[in-house]
Amino acid sequence: MTVRDWDAETYHRVSAPQQAMAREVLDRLELRGDETVLDAGCGSGRVTRMLLERLPHGNVIAVDASPEMVDKARRELGEDADVRAADLCELRLAPGEHVDAIFSNAVFHWLSDHDALFAALANALRRGGRLSAQCGGAGNVGALHDQTLAAAADAGLAGRFAGWEGPWNFAGPQETERRLRAAGFADISCWLEPRPIVPDEPRVYLETVCLGPHLARLAPDEHERLLDAVMARVGERPTLDYVRLNIVARRA
Repeated sequence: MTVRDWDAETYHRVSAPQQAMAREVLDRLELRGDETVLDAGCGSGRVTRMLLERLPHGNVIAVDASPEMVDKARRELGEDADVRAADLCELRLAPGEHVDAIFSNAVFHWLSDHDALFAALANALRRGGRLSAQCGGAGNVGALHDQTLAAAADAGLAGRFAGWEGPWNFAGPQETERRLRAAGFADISCWLEPRPIVPDEPRVYLETVCLGPHLARLAPDEHERLLDAVMARVGERPTLDYVRLNIVARRA
């Protein structure tokens, strides 16, 4: 898996939309407070802190593939969480080590192989344990991606994106349910939910969260040209067309 470079410090500052959506995902876990929970894709640790608040007598194993995010999460969480660097699709806990529940927010759409992902999560989860997750789903940021490609043409950069569909895996509920069932999950519920957001710092948010894969295709001195063109297209206070795929399941 190719791991994206993240500006973890800036992400931590601008990720209020992800934090807001995570509350609903956490509510669906219905934790007692003494469980061991896997945060599958912990990012900078901002949402992991919310999970820890619900586990006064429990433990959190927080995993992320990005070295920048892992470093930031370790600084933010200290000894409160066990932060590990790992590819979720290849996740292997220690022999005999299992978690009681798995939480994940805004992560799965960055992973191309959902069959391998759900198999690895099922292997980490004890029988009867619960999974509550949310990620970008079918249609997520479709309009923004189209606007970004149009902006690239405005900026004379269209050739850098010819034939490129992006690195995301925005899955639908039916295919996700099939994959979860094949991986050993039951009591599965998957659904799409439009969740438009208006970020507080639009340009910084787009650069840090949404357009990193686009900018990675450009030379560093072309980044501002694309960002200028995108902002001209979307306006100073854009509404981003987020569509979230919600997942609730139990390990059979």
